[in-house]
Amino acid sequence: MRRLPEPPLALVVFTVGFSILGAEIAAARLLAPYFGASTIVWANTIGIVLVALSVGYWYGGKLADRNPTRLGLYRIVLLSGLMLAAVPFVADPFLGFAVTALDSISAGAFVGSLLGVTALIALPILVSGAVAPYALRLAVADVSEAGTVSGRLYAISTVGSLLGTFTSALLFIPLIGTRRTFVLFGLVLVVIAAVGLARSRFVLAPAALAVLLVLPVGTIKGTTNAGARVIHEVDTEYQYARVVEDLDGTRTLELNEGQAVHSVRRPGSYLTDNIWDEYMIVPFAAQAQPPRQIAILGNAAGTTARAYGHYFPDTKIDGVEIDGELTEIGREYFDMRAPGLTTHTADARPFLRRTDKKYDAIFVDAYRQPYIPFYLATREFFELARDRLAPGGVVVVNAGHPENSDKLEQVLGATMAAVFPTVIRDPSEPVNTLLLGTMGKASARQLRAAAPTLPEDLRPLALQAAARVEPRLPGGRVYTDDVAPVEWLIDSSIVEVAADGER
Repeated sequence: MRRLPEPPLALVVFTVGFSILGAEIAAARLLAPYFGASTIVWANTIGIVLVALSVGYWYGGKLADRNPTRLGLYRIVLLSGLMLAAVPFVADPFLGFAVTALDSISAGAFVGSLLGVTALIALPILVSGAVAPYALRLAVADVSEAGTVSGRLYAISTVGSLLGTFTSALLFIPLIGTRRTFVLFGLVLVVIAAVGLARSRFVLAPAALAVLLVLPVGTIKGTTNAGARVIHEVDTEYQYARVVEDLDGTRTLELNEGQAVHSVRRPGSYLTDNIWDEYMIVPFAAQAQPPRQIAILGNAAGTTARAYGHYFPDTKIDGVEIDGELTEIGREYFDMRAPGLTTHTADARPFLRRTDKKYDAIFVDAYRQPYIPFYLATREFFELARDRLAPGGVVVVNAGHPENSDKLEQVLGATMAAVFPTVIRDPSEPVNTLLLGTMGKASARQLRAAAPTLPEDLRPLALQAAARVEPRLPGGRVYTDDVAPVEWLIDSSIVEVAADGER
């Protein structure tokens, strides 16, 4: 015998709409630690959700005509909730394979894995999509009021979707994490279904999901180095971040996909044997003295700022980072401190637009591997940066790119050359090239001449860099705010590199 009243159909469609869009936001976060949060990932997620909903609407209508009963509706809601809660757990093996494919830059496997993981979301979304036409079939008692009833139900569902979007992004993911967000949305649906079905055995389903909410989640992604351990991880407002510590005490900051390291702290050293060391060196290809004022756009956990504070303590540093939680990670785990350091939680380009300071060097290191934000790779951006330079100042861009691919570097070099009469390159790493633009002169000869004046640790690095420094690569299209297909360029480069490697 029924003890609780049946849920109103309006509540059912509201809850399903709430869960669908909330799950879409959570799906993008589920993919972010492995594939990043680029437009490509969002396009895949949104596209597959829309396809799944379309199929669900169609099939739900057919089911409703065959069996127009409340019992059939509740069964669909129950199945949708259980599948939704299972997504992050079923996804684990797919994600493991996907990250292996990305490590080897196997484009076919990478794309296939990305679509495969995203398709995991499609199944529960498809089932959820069947609820709206099913509920509509049950709600319409008279054809003369079909328009009014359908409009009301779809409006309620849309309001639920809107609320699900904001609560997922602003409340659930920051407070309880991505996996528990999936479980929570699944739990809401299962509770509605259990109340509607009114049978004791269905009470076990929401109870089981409630247990999953309180179980420890563990690290989202395993480490790739033997003996390394994750000592901190967090879903920030912008991305997934974690700190990994190796056996020798070296700490690295990984964001989103985890394939690139965004900050490093080595025990007993201010150098990293990586791209950040070059920021100490390259400006001397155009300047005889250490920069008095610098801006680091993309400060992350402060590797460059920390080194500047040690080797050039008189330098004033504006460390600009859009994600304030990375600044806190830098202070706690990366010894981010420097006598002249001021940190700013801001997006790089708006920060430059607002400030009236003049910098001797502006370092652009604000990219999410492997994508540079398009608005930091355009002629208009470099014109803004030029206007914020002191006489003889330099703009230095970290051009991260697929190994053996020069397309992105050529585009950045050409775009910088549309603003700066002098653009040189330092190909210091297989996947990183520093590009320097200045209104004055810059050369390997100037860098070599400045080497003896640098701190002892930096002299050999300066000589090595002087041997690499050369004019920018020829070719490349000038990007503008209107047309800057950075992600398309990077994705096509990955495919080409993979195709060359498989021949």
